[in-house]
Amino acid sequence: MRYAFRQFEFDPGRLELREDGEIVHAEPQILALLGVLLGDAGETVTKETINERVWSGRVVSDAALSGRIKALRALLHDDGKRQEVIRTVHRRGFRFVADVSCESREPTTAGMSNTPGGATATTSVTHPDRPTVAVLPFSNLSTDADQNYFSEGISTDLITHLSRHRWLNVIARNTAFSYRQSDLSAMALGQALGARYVVEGSVQKSGNRVRVRVNLTDAQSGYQMWSERYDRELADIFAVQDEITETIAARLEPEIGFAERNRVMASRPENLQAWDCFHLGIHHFYQFTAEANREAQVLLKRSQQLDQRFGEAWAWWAYAVVLGMVYWDTPASQALLDEALAACETALKLDPHNATFYALRARTLLARREYDRAIVENEKAIELNPTFAAAYCGLGDSLAYEGRYDEAIPYFERSIALSPNDPQLWAFYSYGALALLFMKDFERAEAWTERALATPNCQFWALAHRAVALAYLDRLSEARLCIAQIRKEIPEFSIRYTRDRMFYLKRPDQIALYEKGLALAGVEP
Repeated sequence: MRYAFRQFEFDPGRLELREDGEIVHAEPQILALLGVLLGDAGETVTKETINERVWSGRVVSDAALSGRIKALRALLHDDGKRQEVIRTVHRRGFRFVADVSCESREPTTAGMSNTPGGATATTSVTHPDRPTVAVLPFSNLSTDADQNYFSEGISTDLITHLSRHRWLNVIARNTAFSYRQSDLSAMALGQALGARYVVEGSVQKSGNRVRVRVNLTDAQSGYQMWSERYDRELADIFAVQDEITETIAARLEPEIGFAERNRVMASRPENLQAWDCFHLGIHHFYQFTAEANREAQVLLKRSQQLDQRFGEAWAWWAYAVVLGMVYWDTPASQALLDEALAACETALKLDPHNATFYALRARTLLARREYDRAIVENEKAIELNPTFAAAYCGLGDSLAYEGRYDEAIPYFERSIALSPNDPQLWAFYSYGALALLFMKDFERAEAWTERALATPNCQFWALAHRAVALAYLDRLSEARLCIAQIRKEIPEFSIRYTRDRMFYLKRPDQIALYEKGLALAGVEP
């Protein structure tokens, strides 16, 4: 959705305001306020509604709100006397009164039907609660001032890569770089830029080697959340720049996600809004237990109901349902898979450029045994966001189930290299191990299951894969120990049990290989 009024255009999905085609730089909170007023243009928006949508329900003083309205009016060349764009409605709120036209970011077909739950599939919605990240220009610690281009290139590429994670708001380059010579702390810079998280670092080049340091700081508390150092040979400076920035971006995104989930859990408000429900749902999702998965499904469904234009709630609910079928007690049925696919379609109609939504639709298609379509969806996700580790794992899965093993394994390796702290790292190893089983590389499959089992939250399937690999390696006593360990958690574990939960497999040779391995390990039919 884009709004046009006077000489301005506003894209709420990107929090981007343009005047006569040129970007207008402003604090994200100011732009979020503009989005709220434009969303109800012509109607009075109460102070309570603004508090809820812009400040997450926190009550702010009238003076603070008036200051933000004044700043927004100045941005739009309006003022409190003329009130030609934003009118104050005494004791009630504010109304956007300038003439506004709006158009979809993507062309739509006339008569487009409503999506499940009554959400009309036309546009995405801005959530002011989305975390805002500022990437500051990296310091050049080299003696050669000409190397500034390399340090700035690292920062610029990081902004580009992080912007592809569409659940994040990323401060524009020119705005962030205006603080190049600032000696302010990360907390002060976060306040000045309206950012919850600040990324900063340094680049030091010596001879044919370069060292890049990067820090992620919580700008509200001042605590450093994550830090890493990268040392590289400079055989090809641009290739090194690409490799470093892709790696950093892939590792920053899960760290920010982890911090957001902890933030919501710690402050858990009594009246949950869509954003709170979503992050609470994702918090439970990543617990990887049957009970937590059920709670995740409930919270993500509630998030949909609170805001039917919140695409993340639709797509992640679908993924929670699919995992519930494969790992826990969600009954597998075609009707539920149809509903999950429809939820992914809703998410993509709301935001057709979201890499995560394509990857989660691919996961749903995989569960439906539509591997060829899943391959296309994962490839689209990677095209939109080349640092999205889970999409590489999903592409590896899709290729493996089609029997294209030599193509599949490098994608699992890429997902692990990109995101070694990913909350689903155990799954990257476990799914990769299954592919290695199917290609009959049992020694390597056994090694991958060992890595999976050493990773937090690893599920019983890694033990089952390990038992199959060990059985084919004629290490039957070890295989039977794995099965005994599974039965402590799942007493009813059997070949029939695994067949019911591996419903996503359709190749007879893969199913037969797996079930034979289980039988060798002593699993009953």
